[in-house]
Amino acid sequence: MLEDRTMMLEQLKNQLDQSSHVERLLLEVLTSLEMKGYNSVNQVVGYLISGEPAFISSHDGARGKIQQVERDEIIEVLMRRFIEHVSNNENTGT
Repeated sequence: MLEDRTMMLEQLKNQLDQSSHVERLLLEVLTSLEMKGYNSVNQVVGYLISGEPAFISSHDGARGKIQQVERDEIIEVLMRRFIEHVSNNENTGT
């Protein structure tokens, strides 16, 4: 029983670590795109939909950074954050 809980906690920790890593990379990529004057949201959406790395500028290593994680991992983190945001707003009445 204790082993099961320990394993579950370890899995949760790994999931949180991965989410933090993806969030950091995504913020770095968004910043790099904005520094070059691109619409960062449109560029990342184009990349996530098509899988075409050319949507992401190579400025400041942004293209290489975003390719360090799978697209589905990025989408999963974005959805998790969106759901947290919506849930928090519903709970606070905003």
